[in-house]
Amino acid sequence: MRYIVIGAGAVGGTIGARLFQGGHDVLLIARGAHYEALRTGGLRLITPHAVETLPVPVADGPVETGEDDVLVLATKSQDTNAALDPWPRHLPVVCAQNGVDNERTALRRFAEVYGMCVWMPALHLEPGTVTAYGHPHSGMLHVGRYPQGVDDRTRQMVADLTKSGLVAPATPEVMRWKYGKLLGNLGNAIEALCERAPGFETLHERARAEGAAVLEEAGIPYVTPQEEREARRHQVDVLPIDGVSRGGGSSWQSLARGSGSIEADYLNGEIVLLGREYGIPTPVNEVLQLEAGRFAREKLPPGSMPVERLAALIDERSAAVSR
Repeated sequence: MRYIVIGAGAVGGTIGARLFQGGHDVLLIARGAHYEALRTGGLRLITPHAVETLPVPVADGPVETGEDDVLVLATKSQDTNAALDPWPRHLPVVCAQNGVDNERTALRRFAEVYGMCVWMPALHLEPGTVTAYGHPHSGMLHVGRYPQGVDDRTRQMVADLTKSGLVAPATPEVMRWKYGKLLGNLGNAIEALCERAPGFETLHERARAEGAAVLEEAGIPYVTPQEEREARRHQVDVLPIDGVSRGGGSSWQSLARGSGSIEADYLNGEIVLLGREYGIPTPVNEVLQLEAGRFAREKLPPGSMPVERLAALIDERSAAVSR
């Protein structure tokens, strides 16, 4: 099985690097300066234990494919359609992404789609370099067929990922794990806007409670925080790395790179969408979606909004919808 990893950033680069180290056939797909750095110098993988340069094969677009190829999609959700467009539609697709809309989007065109719930503390800001902070494993990746089930390909992928030093449970209810992760990811916009300043946790809890209420009303099952903590226990801790700033999560990194886009429409926006469908106000996530999108479009730096300002915007919107 060859793993074609589309999007060789923090998550895709780490998954690709670990599979390559495990002796598996891997091809990274990257663009621009990152592609050039990977092509000329290899992938520089920084972990709490080592700094390694890996000669992982790389391309900047579609290549000739074979029967044993699997597409591992590790782009941001807003890039899903564009990233999948050029690839043959008989190939299986694994959505190693935040959010819950990517699998459904892929299934419109690809018959075999798999969900992957990714817990992976990693950073990609510099071309050619990925930093993975996880210890003793770089990440935990629940894998299952979409919309549900476990098949032979799931089991093969899980075996390959496990052999490569990652924690990879096979689960027939992968979307239950991804909806649980979605609730946690509602804080990504807060971190991107304000970083983890005092008051972050309070706003995150408000966003999460609002999201959980919407999922309950919609009858959508999700894993609890306790289940998540138990699954990660002794598996993936975050260790500091000398000389390397921890930075923030995926949305923080989007602002730090000045990419011009952010994933909030598919995280906070998912809760807003469901709230509108079920007639439930979602003022907290509405504000987070709007402000994160504005920061991305205006290329404002991460952490440049005071928590007090964000809380005031949320309170103002909450008061307006309660009238």
